Amino acid sequence: MEIRGPLELPAHREDITLETADRLTLVGELAVPEAAAPVATLVTLHPLPTAGGFMDSHILRKAAARLPATADLAVLRFNTRGTTSPRGTSEGAFDGGASEQFDVAAAMEFVRERALPRPWLVGWSFGTELALKYGREHDIEGVVLLSPPLHRASEEEVAAWSASTATVVILVPEFDDYLRPAEARERFASIPHAEIIAVEGGKHLWVGETQTRRVLTEIVAAVNPSALPLPTTWPPQ
Repeated sequence: MEIRGPLELPAHREDITLETADRLTLVGELAVPEAAAPVATLVTLHPLPTAGGFMDSHILRKAAARLPATADLAVLRFNTRGTTSPRGTSEGAFDGGASEQFDVAAAMEFVRERALPRPWLVGWSFGTELALKYGREHDIEGVVLLSPPLHRASEEEVAAWSASTATVVILVPEFDDYLRPAEARERFASIPHAEIIAVEGGKHLWVGETQTRRVLTEIVAAVNPSALPLPTTWPPQ
């Protein structure tokens, strides 16, 4: 069976709730490998909810569908405040990235409570803003930023990562709607250890199986490179 589209590979999947410091309940899902302990954890931060982003935005949904089985990763997805998906609606209202700092903190508290290993933040679009603004406050091994628009994270917030020991990996589509590779290199130059990966032919929404596989491969290359190359069929041949 070819691994593509919405195919969901074996994993233990659990509906979860997160409790924020300002007393909201957020809905989410944790997916972990079916027969082994995870080697690392992806805490995913979805695109802009006012533009249709949610925990099921396709790259994050496919990461949860595939990577527990193919790369031994735990994948935590959740709806930020006021966001709705088939899993349900998180309490509260969208706050433009301000009060969402409590949502990120609630997810990281869940990771600590469950003793999930080696957490990484994986943000996509609006989710990269949350990772950049608030990720340094938490004990993470690194961040993977997909299509960062740099609309909300200030120059100072970006530059502050230069003092962090966390790995910073940035995937920038060649044809992004907001930030393309040349400008990204300039605007992230304040983080000397950041790895900027320009994705030829890539677009902001990473549509299509070729782009999906490239993104998931780069995530695994950062977090658990021993799992590469990712299989394209299941069971792996």
